Amino acid sequence: MDDSKHQALDRYAPETALTRLIRIPVRIVVLVVVLPVRMVWDLLSAAWHAFDRVLLRPLGRRLARLADTLVLTPLAWLYANVLTPLGHGAAWLLGKVGQGVARLFTTLVVAPAVALWRYVLVPAARYGVVVPLVWLYGAVLTPVGRGAAWVFGKAWQGAAWFLGGIWQGIAWAFGLVWQGIAWIFGLLWRGIAAIGRGLWTVVTWLVTTLLVTPASWLYRHILAPVGREIAAAVEVAWRIAGYLSRAVGRGIAWLARHLIGVPVAWVHRTVGTPVGHFVRDALWAPARRAAEEAGRAARGALATARETVRQARRDAWRALAGAAGGARSGEPLGVPARTLGSTTTVPSAAQASETSLLGEKLVKQG
Repeated sequence: MDDSKHQALDRYAPETALTRLIRIPVRIVVLVVVLPVRMVWDLLSAAWHAFDRVLLRPLGRRLARLADTLVLTPLAWLYANVLTPLGHGAAWLLGKVGQGVARLFTTLVVAPAVALWRYVLVPAARYGVVVPLVWLYGAVLTPVGRGAAWVFGKAWQGAAWFLGGIWQGIAWAFGLVWQGIAWIFGLLWRGIAAIGRGLWTVVTWLVTTLLVTPASWLYRHILAPVGREIAAAVEVAWRIAGYLSRAVGRGIAWLARHLIGVPVAWVHRTVGTPVGHFVRDALWAPARRAAEEAGRAARGALATARETVRQARRDAWRALAGAAGGARSGEPLGVPARTLGSTTTVPSAAQASETSLLGEKLVKQG
C-alpha cells in the first residue's frame, strides 16, 4: 500500500535495486529513532491537555471574575459616577472660559485688526501702490515691451538662420566621421562576439559534461531514492509509533483504572457514601434544625426586647407629660401585647409595662 502510494506520488521515479536494498533497514532504524520521540510527544501532549483542562482554564476563569470584581467594576463605577460628572463639569467650565476668552480676543484684537485692514491698509495699498503700478504698466511698460520684443524677434531670426547653417555643416562632418568609427567598431564587435560564442559553447559543454550530468545522475539514482525512502520510512515509523504509543497509553489507563479508580470507587460507594449519609442524617440535620430553632428563638427574643424598650419609653413619656385624652405630639404609639396578670407572651410582641396602670390611674384622679 505504501509502495503504490509512493509510486503514485512520484510516478517518474522507477523502482531500483538500491531502493529495494535500503528500504527495510532504513525503516527499522527510523522506527527505533522515531518511537521514543513519538511517545514523548504523546505524553507531553496529554499532560498539556490535562494541565490546560484542570488548571489553566479554571484559573483563567477565576482570574477573569476576580479582575472583573476588583478592577473592571470599580473602574466602571468610578468612570460613571466620578469621572463622567467631573468631565462634564470641566467641559462646561472650559466652554464658558473659552467663550469669554474668544469674546475678549474678538473685542481687543480681531475687531481693531479688521478695522485697520479694511479702512487703512486696503485703501493705502489700493491708491498708493496698485493704481500707480497699473497706470505705469499700461502706459509705459507695455509699449516698451512690445517694441523690445519686435527687435529681439528679428535679431533672433537672423542669428538662428546663421547658426543653423553652421550646425548643418558640423553635423555633416561628424556624420562622416561617425560612420567610419561605427564600421570599425562593428567589425571588432562581430569578431569579439564570434570568439565569445565559441568560448561559451566550450564552457557550456565542459560544465554539462563534468558537473551537470554527474550531479543529475547522482541525484536521480542515489539521492532521490534515498530521500524518498527516508521520507516514507519516517511517515510509516511515525504512524507505527503512534499506534504503539496509544497502545501503551491504553495499557497505562487500564492499569490506573483497575489499580486506583476501581478501589477508590469501591471505597466511595461502600464507605464514603454510608458515612456521608450517617453524618448528614445523624449530625448535620439535627444541628441544622437546632440552629434554625435557636435562630427563631433569638429573633423572638430580640423582637420582645425591642417591644419592651418601646413600651418603657411610652410609659416614661406618659409619666412625665401625662396623657388625659388622646396621644400628645411626639408621643410613640403602640398597643400592649398582654396585661400584667397574663403569662402568655406573643413572640412578636413586647411585655406590657407595670407602671402604665398607675400612670393612667393618676391621670384619671387628677
